[in-house]
Amino acid sequence: MKRVLISVLVSIIVLIFISLFPFFKAVVFQYEDTGRLLAYLMMEDEDHFQMKYTHSIHLTDVIETYKVSEEGIRQTELSYETFAVGMPSGPEGNETFERKDGKYILSNMDRTFPFIDLATGQVVANHRVILNGKEYELNEYIRPGTWVRISYSKMSLFQLLKGVKINE
Repeated sequence: MKRVLISVLVSIIVLIFISLFPFFKAVVFQYEDTGRLLAYLMMEDEDHFQMKYTHSIHLTDVIETYKVSEEGIRQTELSYETFAVGMPSGPEGNETFERKDGKYILSNMDRTFPFIDLATGQVVANHRVILNGKEYELNEYIRPGTWVRISYSKMSLFQLLKGVKINE
C-alpha cells in the first residue's frame, strides 16, 4: 500500500513538473505589453516564419521573413512590389538588394529584436503569418486593431492552455 501511495505521489509530481516546465518552442502573440497570451504559433522543428501584410499606401503585399533563436527574432529578408513611403530604397551594410519576378527583395538582413510590436490591421493590412508555406490570417485569432507584442519563447503545457494555437 505504501509503495502504491509513493508511486502515485511521484507520478503527480512528475506530471506537475512536465506541465510547468517550458519546453515547447513558439512565436507568441501577447496583448500589448501585459504578458497576457492571446495566441501562439508552434515552431517545433522550424526556425523561421514570415509576416505578410498589405501596405496601406501602395496596397500591395509585403513579406517580412524572420528567424527565431534564444537571442530573439531576427529579420532576414523583406520582399515588396513597389517603392513607396515606408519602403527601403536599397541595402544597408552587408544586405543585398535585387529585383526578381517583379518584386524587390532585400536579403541578408541581420536585424534582431527582443520582440515586435504590431497593431493588427482593421481595414487594409490583413496581417498574415506564414509557416511552412501555409498562411494564417491573424484576424481569425486576434481582434483587428489589437496591439500585440510578438516574441519567441519556450512555453509550458500550462501556458499553452491559456492561448489559441494558430497552426492547428
